[in-house]
Amino acid sequence: MKEGLWLLCLACGVLGLGGCGGVAVDRYRGEQPVLDLARYFDGTVDGWGIFQDRSGQVVKRFHVVIDASWVTRDGVAVGTLDEHFSWSDGSTSRRVWTITRGGDGRYVGRADDVVGDAEGEVAGNALRWRYVLALPVDGRVWHVDFDDWMFLVDEQVMLNRARMSKFGFDLGEVTLSFRKR
Repeated sequence: MKEGLWLLCLACGVLGLGGCGGVAVDRYRGEQPVLDLARYFDGTVDGWGIFQDRSGQVVKRFHVVIDASWVTRDGVAVGTLDEHFSWSDGSTSRRVWTITRGGDGRYVGRADDVVGDAEGEVAGNALRWRYVLALPVDGRVWHVDFDDWMFLVDEQVMLNRARMSKFGFDLGEVTLSFRKR
């Protein structure tokens, strides 16, 4: 019995470590064009995306319109991204992000359905966000981990891929393309 429990703990540990790997955002430091969040997310940005479950099936499609602006408060850049979603099932939703620029390419983001702070880091043309989203599913709210990557392609286009997980297990992926107006 003890040996079986030990093997189960070992297997869970290995699965947990598998979620810790990956590419560091610093890998993209030399990539062009350089992403400046305040410059890209200033004005109106459209986005089109899909959510795929862990088997790869497209579950939902959506369009998002983001009204974005930045101000300087006490010498710190603070952005507001007001996101309006239209989903393929006819529903709509809204998320308002408040993003604060820190030092060394770091950002902190907050939104009503984000648990705690979203932590972001920019290097070169890439941004990596990590956060926990309170996601309503079938009448319940799940706290889902997001590992969210954005890559600036040119001055108008940015691509976004976010992996969703819970307890280290993949739940699905969001793929999104943005176009600045």
